[in-house]
Amino acid sequence: MKDQAITVVYQWMAKPGKSEELVNIYRDVEKQMKETEPGALKVQCYFDESTSTLVVYDLFANAEALGFHLGTTAGAHFPALVKVANPGPFLFCGDVPAEMQQAAIGMGLDAKFAPNVFGFERT
Repeated sequence: MKDQAITVVYQWMAKPGKSEELVNIYRDVEKQMKETEPGALKVQCYFDESTSTLVVYDLFANAEALGFHLGTTAGAHFPALVKVANPGPFLFCGDVPAEMQQAAIGMGLDAKFAPNVFGFERT
């Protein structure tokens, strides 16, 4: 399905002493996505202080919205992020085009891709 929503769940592990900086970068990411990415439908961040791990849940309207995010907000913040944290696994759920898959892998992300098989949503 061309206009299928795409969910991305991933984590960043802060380098020693960099937890606050990591969280602050993601506050900027969330703000920018909210203001400039209408195809970003949901962003939720969770932080495990015991492991200095930030877990992020992003929901995009479709592959085009994901591509826009990768080329703008994500690309702009990535250099600062890798200075303060190590990327963990990135799980892309939905129909992610091959070129976007290659771009994620090319960034050095531990990226996994799974197209939708079945499910439901309550509103």
